[in-house]
Amino acid sequence: MTTRFNNVYITGHARHLPGPAIDNAGMDAFVAPLNQLSSRIKQRILGQNGITTRHYGINEDGTTHTSPEAMAARAISECLRGASKGLDAVGMLATGGCGGDALLPGFANMVLGELNGPPMQTLSSLGICASGIAAWEAAASAVELGAHEHALVAAAEMPSRLFKRSRFAGCGYDADFDAHFLRWMLSDGAGAVLLSSRPSPDATLRLKLRFIHQRSFSGDYPVCMQLGLSAKGGRSHLDYDRWQDAEADGALLLRQDIRLLPNLFDVCIHEYVRLVQDGHIHPERIDHFLCHYSSEKFAPVVDDLMQKAGLGIPRERWYSNLATRGNTGAASIFIMLDEFLRTREIAAGQQILCFIPESGRFTASFLLIDVEAAEAPLAVAAPQNANAASAAAPYAIVPAPHDPADAPETLRDLIGKLAGVWHDYRSRVWRTPVVRRLREGAWTRDDYLGWMSDWIPQVREGSLWMREGAASVTAPFQPLAALIETHAGEEQDDFEILFSDYGKAGGPVADINRLKRNPGGEALNAYLHALAATQNPIGLLGAIYIIEGTGQRIIPALLPLMKATLKDVPRDAFRFLEYHGENDEHHLLRWLRAVEIALEHDSDGQLATDILDTAKRTAEMYLMQFQHVRPLRETQA
Repeated sequence: MTTRFNNVYITGHARHLPGPAIDNAGMDAFVAPLNQLSSRIKQRILGQNGITTRHYGINEDGTTHTSPEAMAARAISECLRGASKGLDAVGMLATGGCGGDALLPGFANMVLGELNGPPMQTLSSLGICASGIAAWEAAASAVELGAHEHALVAAAEMPSRLFKRSRFAGCGYDADFDAHFLRWMLSDGAGAVLLSSRPSPDATLRLKLRFIHQRSFSGDYPVCMQLGLSAKGGRSHLDYDRWQDAEADGALLLRQDIRLLPNLFDVCIHEYVRLVQDGHIHPERIDHFLCHYSSEKFAPVVDDLMQKAGLGIPRERWYSNLATRGNTGAASIFIMLDEFLRTREIAAGQQILCFIPESGRFTASFLLIDVEAAEAPLAVAAPQNANAASAAAPYAIVPAPHDPADAPETLRDLIGKLAGVWHDYRSRVWRTPVVRRLREGAWTRDDYLGWMSDWIPQVREGSLWMREGAASVTAPFQPLAALIETHAGEEQDDFEILFSDYGKAGGPVADINRLKRNPGGEALNAYLHALAATQNPIGLLGAIYIIEGTGQRIIPALLPLMKATLKDVPRDAFRFLEYHGENDEHHLLRWLRAVEIALEHDSDGQLATDILDTAKRTAEMYLMQFQHVRPLRETQA
């Protein structure tokens, strides 16, 4: 996931932006509102994203005046010119982006043809924002291994043709908000970098690539941004009888499901924390932070999550050209880096960190560059292994971004370790069969009722094992017992709300006593009751962390999918799920205070270990419950 480099230098960089800069008023000539709703969407989106100018590769009449291949070729030519290199010195061309004018062959091959270049190795990385970094990593690895002395990386995007008025106005499909959203976000452009095994001999400063980190969470979440699938049912554009039918049904409209976007930053900042923990990033040493985001409103979100993790980078060190260049997808970080290097002063000893999140199906990418003096020795130490780097890292494990932000310093280590348990658990929950069916839009009323029938008897037991645990608390933990008792009192009637929802959804069982826990729920219930019966069961705080976290983070993410899929279920049959999403944040703050009370008496660290171990076991059994959920028709068979 993290590829470290010792002998890769950025020896050239350039960008190409087609046509003049288009302001917000002028963009109506290219991407015009279609109706009153479209105008309101435009005002709302532009008011949030902070973009004031952008560039388009189309004319006002919708005709095309360039191509993705041409833009990439121009950026490459400028890059080579600045590096005083010819194309014949390059051994590899790697490209990223959504693709070019031709569906086949690969984009890198089309760009090489546009350049009329000599034979060389090519690689086409097809995707969205992270595809450019994937191409960069492939080219850098080839240089690091000695396969090539020089390699080019380029990314180009030209979405304007998807957004022009004629395409939307001529579409029989009544485009929804998800399809309109990106019309006011994306624009055209290309960028390129030249990677070399040795720095340029005449360079006053060297740009040394330190590492590239990529990790995809595509198995955890539904598609967030896509082109080629219909809005309803996810039918592929290739499954229609004619292209016209696919376009009429909206399968050729680029869409963004903005309801999923908050999860992207939660995932990406966790990866950032992981890189800090492993010693790859030291936040206090980052002098320049180039953050790719699609909207200015996401900058404070990223900043807030980093600050909550205790690993913030001062905002004065951030750089973005989103406002003047727009969001150019995979090309954005190339365009941003080039403009940054041409307009900002850098100095030897500084570090440049690039952050590239991708919303397509959630990928987190990071890239670190060291600025070296020209006279610095070329010899470098061998890369550290992960364990050595982790041991040398000056940070304790820190809280995940979704944990209470005001955790006392004394709790940081435990909460950080719990966060690691949580993120593994969250990822595995999203890949369980029941959630996977929901993500794929395959849920029915039977799925909802099957889940509820398993869950109701577990929720019913929650206040019972909590009160049992509170009764087992002795000196010096009496204040802890009071907190647990308060929590149990608030939740003692929750199962009745859930059972009422079950009935409104069409649940066939009228007597709640006939509902039984599935094997996972049974195991979890037995474990928690047994633990609650022991003296001073402080470990129960680990169980509460997982259970309440599920209500605070997982349930709110699942609820919109349920409502969108279960059209035949009354809207008031989701009251319990809505309640948990709104109130469990308050519950976690109370939990934080309970942990603080417990650890005041933890002289040897054993109580913290108990909390952590119980969280791990609870997560495993909660996952077992998810694994055993079956649709109602199967449980009755």
